[in-house]
Parts: sequence; structure tokens; C-alpha cells
Amino acid sequence: MSLFHGNGTDNNGTIDENLFGLIAQDIEQQGYSIRPGALPIELTDSLFIHQQTMEAEKFANAGIGRGNEYLKNEFVRTDEICWINGETDASKQWLDWTASLQSFLNRRLFLGLFSFESHFAHYGPGDYYKRHYDAFRGDANRVLSIVAYFNSGWTNTDGGELVIYKDDNDKDGTKVIPLMGTLVAFLSEEFPHEVLKANRDRYSIAGWFRVNTSIADKIDPPL
Repeated sequence: MSLFHGNGTDNNGTIDENLFGLIAQDIEQQGYSIRPGALPIELTDSLFIHQQTMEAEKFANAGIGRGNEYLKNEFVRTDEICWINGETDASKQWLDWTASLQSFLNRRLFLGLFSFESHFAHYGPGDYYKRHYDAFRGDANRVLSIVAYFNSGWTNTDGGELVIYKDDNDKDGTKVIPLMGTLVAFLSEEFPHEVLKANRDRYSIAGWFRVNTSIADKIDPPL
């Protein structure tokens, strides 16, 4: 088990293909990538300020499942979320950046990533998300999960670490401290993971690159 810390790096708002190359290399070699301070500073600051100034009513208690299968279950998770739709400058910048990452990964790894969905997440003191998968084998929708963090001065006593487990038998996992600008990506079907109980307010974005599973008159992603 290891702990990851890092400081922000300034990419001057440009697409950092060196970073994308490192993420692709990590995914190819081990199925996940943990890059402290990797998100461009300008984008990190914009998203952090936007999330801090959002009205509380825009957030909803998170649940599990999609569409008719959506279910709120406080045993599993207690965080609150707000889906990102590109209506603000900050969210547009985020969607543009992830679209560039998507294009790069498709060229480099031939993943067939077709669409992207993401949301802001807020974990208050005491909130958590129990061990789970983002997608199940054979249910080819979410292919690659991505998380970005917006928390300054986070310490070991603040809790709220993401824990990525290599398989169902792994009891220790790899802990990721949710420090400002840290970026995590992993194959959605491969790695069970959880968010440990936070001891202070914790801010992040969680997103998923999906493949196109539209068939006949069933459109995916749902409208």
C-alpha cells in the first residue's frame, strides 16, 4: 500500500500530450493511472472556484444505478453530486479537456471511447462511498473512470482517500489522497474501489468514458 502526494503543475491551459501519454502508458501497463498535480492549474482553479460558488440546491444526494434502476442507498454512499452539462465556462473547459484526452486515448489505446459523463461530488464530514465497481463485466458501457480532486492541504487525518483494489481478494489496496489537481484514471470493469469516510469537506469530479452500445431502437447513452 502506498500514499500519493503531489503539487500542481502549470500547463498554461494547453493540452498536455506528454501527460496524456503517461496516462495511456499507465493504463496499458497496469490498468490505472495516478498522477498527482497533473490537471492544468488554470483548469483546476476554474473548476474549484466554480464548485465552491455553486448553489447548494444544485446538488442532490447520490444514488446507485442509472435510469429506472437508480436507487438511493445510504449504506453504500452518502455523498452529493451535480451532473456537468457544459452550461458554464468552467464546465465547458472541463469537457473540452476530457474530449482531448478521449481522442488521444482512442488513438493510442484503441479503446473505442464514444461519450463522456461526469459530475461534481461533495463529501461532507462523515460521508463515504463503499467498495464497488463502476461497471460490470459484459455490461459494456463505462470503460474508463476518471477522477479529479480540488482539496488544498489535505492530510492523512482528513480521511476521504480513494482506495483502488487490484481485485476482489485485495484487502489493502492503493490509497490516493485527494489533493488539489490530482488526476486518477482506471478501467471501470477491472478495479473495485471505495472512498473512505471524509473528516472534512471533500471536493472532486468523477467521470466515465463510455462506448456506444446503441442497438435497434435503444439509444445509449439515454437521452
